[in-house]
Amino acid sequence: MNAEEQTRAVVAEGYGGVDVLREVTVPVPEPGPGQVRIRVEAATVNPVDLATRSGALVEAGLMAARARTGLGWDVAGVVDRIGAGVRAFETGQRVIGLRDLLDVSLGAYAGHLVLDAGAVAPAPPGVDAVAAATLPLNGLTALQALNLLGLSAGDTLLVTGAAGAVGGFAVELAARRGLRVVAQAGATDEEFVRGAGAEWTVDRAAEDLATEVRRLVPGGVDAALDAAGSGVRAHAAVRTGGAHVTVVGGAVPLPLRGIRVHRQWISADGAALAELAALKLTLRVADVLPLERAAEAHRRVAEGGLRGRLVLVPSPGAA
Repeated sequence: MNAEEQTRAVVAEGYGGVDVLREVTVPVPEPGPGQVRIRVEAATVNPVDLATRSGALVEAGLMAARARTGLGWDVAGVVDRIGAGVRAFETGQRVIGLRDLLDVSLGAYAGHLVLDAGAVAPAPPGVDAVAAATLPLNGLTALQALNLLGLSAGDTLLVTGAAGAVGGFAVELAARRGLRVVAQAGATDEEFVRGAGAEWTVDRAAEDLATEVRRLVPGGVDAALDAAGSGVRAHAAVRTGGAHVTVVGGAVPLPLRGIRVHRQWISADGAALAELAALKLTLRVADVLPLERAAEAHRRVAEGGLRGRLVLVPSPGAA
């Protein structure tokens, strides 16, 4: 394959509703030194893609406005070209990766994607590309957020949005570390969060989250991982001197009562991703759509209520 060959991609031309999404033909990207090119088999649709398309990230000062913006952070596929200096991967190898650069013209919604080798990891063994594509962004977000809290086995943790993509991984990873988890989730999701390792559950409809949590854990939990944007409601459930990490947009609570507060900003980490891939975590797929139905996927994500991620797959022969 040479640089003159073409690949199909879905991008945002301008910012706004799903009408700005365009299916385009672009040159197949070439990897530079330290990079690998992946033939995309699956790309996950995440809320950050909707925020990118709408222009919300431009308004927030997180990226510059551009005429054409690439979409898609998660990728699973096969390495088909290697840049100079890369020794960790070989052509034909199945991999997963994370694009954490916002200001790009081509993302994972494409037939091919180039990533730095440090953002790539071997795919989970025995897992198909569709399921594997759901791991990078949400799994790394949960892992990095947990690491910020500095908890030890036996400590207590509140996870809000525990049935969501980040929250589900957070519950599972926390339980594997020996943490005692209070999971905030809807009644219909209790079986899932219990299966992921939660010791207690709090109904997401509860009006007074802190009171409910403190009823289960007198004095408050050692930390909160806020994957639902609960803000001060989750913060109030934490004991004096505990820790709180926010993984979604919105204001970070003030460090009242000596509570350490953090906002977790995702960063690609191939080594950590390889560790996650080896853990055989629960990977949830809500549905699979062809790449050209990206607009439909964006509408469904915006409607909410999904359990697992929507995954886009390039059509055969699209590259």
